[in-house]
Amino acid sequence: MVEIQLGVIEARFADMIWANEPTTSTELVKLCQQEFNWKRTTTHTVLRRLCDKGLFQNIKGNVTSLITKQDFYGMQSKKYVDDTFNGSLPAFIAAFTQNKTLTSEEVAEIRRMIDNAEEVKS
Repeated sequence: MVEIQLGVIEARFADMIWANEPTTSTELVKLCQQEFNWKRTTTHTVLRRLCDKGLFQNIKGNVTSLITKQDFYGMQSKKYVDDTFNGSLPAFIAAFTQNKTLTSEEVAEIRRMIDNAEEVKS
């Protein structure tokens, strides 16, 4: 998949779309006026950029996602681990937990995720 970079405002706008989808471009104009104090043209410009990046589609004023929020942020997280920790999830977890104590619930959830992701041994 192609890497998608978003600025802070684009990310907030994308989150707004995901939270309200399916939605219309007219509704997005209203939401962006309230949230960002944007004019209609600004909303349409940013929406077009996000569509061009492959996140959303705008068909006859109906806006839907092409990539789910979970998938998008999953890709971003993987890229961060790849770029910052040479793809080492243990190195990331070690850095993340260096100054943080995990709750028993967090540890249990991480163990469940590892169990679900572990390769089946033959």
